[in-house]
Amino acid sequence: MFAAERRQLILEMVRANGAVSLRELARVVQTSEVTVRRDVRALESEGLLDRRHGGAVLPGGYTRESGFPHKSHLATAEKTAIADLAAGLVQEGEAIVVGAGTTTQELARRLARVPGLTVVTNSLLVAQALAHANRVEVVMTGGTLRGSNYALVGSGAEQSLHGLRVSRAFLSGSGLTAERGLSTSNMLSASVDRALVQSAAEVVVVADHTKLGTDTMFQTVPTDLITHLVTDEPPAENERAGGELQALADQGVQIAVAGPGPVQERPDAPQQPHPPQYPGQPARHEVPLPGQRRNHPASPPPLRGGPGSVADLAPRRRG
Repeated sequence: MFAAERRQLILEMVRANGAVSLRELARVVQTSEVTVRRDVRALESEGLLDRRHGGAVLPGGYTRESGFPHKSHLATAEKTAIADLAAGLVQEGEAIVVGAGTTTQELARRLARVPGLTVVTNSLLVAQALAHANRVEVVMTGGTLRGSNYALVGSGAEQSLHGLRVSRAFLSGSGLTAERGLSTSNMLSASVDRALVQSAAEVVVVADHTKLGTDTMFQTVPTDLITHLVTDEPPAENERAGGELQALADQGVQIAVAGPGPVQERPDAPQQPHPPQYPGQPARHEVPLPGQRRNHPASPPPLRGGPGSVADLAPRRRG
């Protein structure tokens, strides 16, 4: 197959799916990932698509939502490390909400080991991961099943969340920027995620670095409501993702970065006093009313529950 033919096929796949991994592209066009990466770079230089770590997406940052089978094979190592780290935020006996997504599904598998936990979710996959967990209670929302990501959406899901109050919400999405916060490509999913946020005292975003700097159609969590971000280390050449991390930290988001190597604190992280109840039992008495604007507390100690290193990204300024 000639280069022009390969690139046309690559472009058609990205346009059809919104995002495609290099591995999948190489399989379809029957060539190596090195060749595909070269083709993707050439198409990006023409403004026809954007490169992402491990794949290609529609240009301009606004991406179409790809289906669960495709998403489940993207950045799997990163999602596993993020899930290990995020699970360290959850305490025995806590009540939390967990949204739909491949990263939150990985998180749910680790939460199965936390006794006395109550998990409210609109995700069939999260519920399935916890179905046989000892001493973990799973509460599912109502709603209409959305087959592309196995999530319950619609007015039934939103109404079932009215009056709910939990300590933390764990959410993922299609994109994350300092300007708009977390976003997703589907209007129904975004509406349910907003309802999940309203029920929680803290919002923890779990997202791999490929989501950083990407903006999608529907905002789910504005930046000022994101308490924590758990992510992985962007490649050194990905300046946009690194800059987005710093911009999020500048706005008060507490950032934990999972990566290979021993656990260590970022040298420039300021030493701040930590509330005595964190990371002990959840501070339920400090849970604000649903919809109340939350002031981010002082940064907790580095998480040490899972493999990988943790970096606390220090803000350059305080607004």
